[in-house]
Amino acid sequence: MDRERTWRKSSYSDGKVDSECVEVSLARNALVRDSKNPAAVLAFSADAWHALVAEVTAPS
Repeated sequence: MDRERTWRKSSYSDGKVDSECVEVSLARNALVRDSKNPAAVLAFSADAWHALVAEVTAPS
């Protein structure tokens, strides 16, 4: 895992620094973690991440 990654908090975190939420880091791949347990990370390839986002944001 890259040491220098930027993590973005979910928009549902209310913008609070200490809030517990889902965070994502997008670089060559997508990493997702729970702010309560940042050591546990789910990794997705860029293609898998784009497919997930497309599916979630597609009109029903």
